[in-house]
Amino acid sequence: MLLAEGCAIGIDFGTTNSIVAVARPDGHVECMTWPTNFGATDTFRSALMFWREGRKLAHAAGPEAIERAVAGDRDHRFVQSLKTHLASRLFAETRLFGQRLTIEELVTVFLRHLLDGLAPIAETLPVTGGRPVVFAGERADERLALDRLAKSYAGAGLTQIEFAYEPLGAAYWYARALERDETVLVADFGGGTSDFSIMRFFRKGDGIAAKALAHSGVGIAGDTFDYRIIDHVVAPRLGKGTAYRSLEKLLPMPAYFYAAFAQWHQLSWLKSAQTLAELKSLAAASLAPNMIEDLVTIVEMDLGFELHRAVAGLKAELSFVERAHFRFEKSGVSIEAEVARDDFDAWIAPDLGRLAATMDAAIEDAGLKAVDIDAVFMTGGTSFVPAVRRIFEERFAKPRIHIGDAFQSVASGLALIAADRARLAG
Repeated sequence: MLLAEGCAIGIDFGTTNSIVAVARPDGHVECMTWPTNFGATDTFRSALMFWREGRKLAHAAGPEAIERAVAGDRDHRFVQSLKTHLASRLFAETRLFGQRLTIEELVTVFLRHLLDGLAPIAETLPVTGGRPVVFAGERADERLALDRLAKSYAGAGLTQIEFAYEPLGAAYWYARALERDETVLVADFGGGTSDFSIMRFFRKGDGIAAKALAHSGVGIAGDTFDYRIIDHVVAPRLGKGTAYRSLEKLLPMPAYFYAAFAQWHQLSWLKSAQTLAELKSLAAASLAPNMIEDLVTIVEMDLGFELHRAVAGLKAELSFVERAHFRFEKSGVSIEAEVARDDFDAWIAPDLGRLAATMDAAIEDAGLKAVDIDAVFMTGGTSFVPAVRRIFEERFAKPRIHIGDAFQSVASGLALIAADRARLAG
């Protein structure tokens, strides 16, 4: 992608996927693409792959990391969902093949791969990076997360980056075509968090002015819904709820294996000699050894991504049909189940309640009621889940609800924000 003076960049560094958009001086916005075995893609998987080449620690990111993970042809470590660790003081560093890497260094490595095609001119252009309204994690430290994010971008060469709420980026993208003043609710559903913003847009000459009225967010999104499928469909077939024999007693399989297994960003950390040895010992003492051996295989063979893809496929299919067939078959592990949408809706019901409460809180904080919202703009893959849409349809008339591009809206809007900020500064 060729860049020139007057361009501005928006970066949506996401939990699951990342997008980079460029706003041209004429207002046209274009998203960066990357080559894959299946053709060019404008979504860059937020994943890293590490392996040893002699004494050197080699790495790949995005589509290449996924291709290497699926191939499984070498001893490697697959790392994803780094964004979920930014606000946690419990995760400061890890060791990969004996080398210590901080969370900032891991994110820097990823960002260098993500922005490789834009260097070095990108360092001289205005850049706005997205940030969630609320960072993921039970005890999320916002200041720590922003500090880590800024250091990571600086390590990747972008020392002057500014940040904006991700739903604000989506709001800008929606508002570019407005013909009248509107109060807009933006719902941005990511992989790790769901964010809501109430924006008031005003026509101002040939442009649009914006005023933020309220923001809210919650650590529930696509990954949470995937977890519910894992918990109800996959984990019971990998030994969850079974028992093993120890000193003539029957004990339940340790829950922490399945808690970590259900969180995609933690799965790769189970692949250690100590953990695998413990799992194999449990398999030998288990009353359901085949199930535990399948769990060992998934961890040992790094099959997490392919299992995630199967789970995500089921979730997507349930957005369009009432029943769907789940199937995962790899390296001797076979898991199949029929899943009804009504069951899935029941599994995620508590999460839906928290989503609705968080959205209602934003409206209340803005001093408004649902009837005062002129338009609702929804973006992110989870916006296609029927039970999520019902939350909005119950509060707003259908003609007021607009569905944006599931992936590009935020990055494109962030690029427009970067361009506006540069004009105002100039």
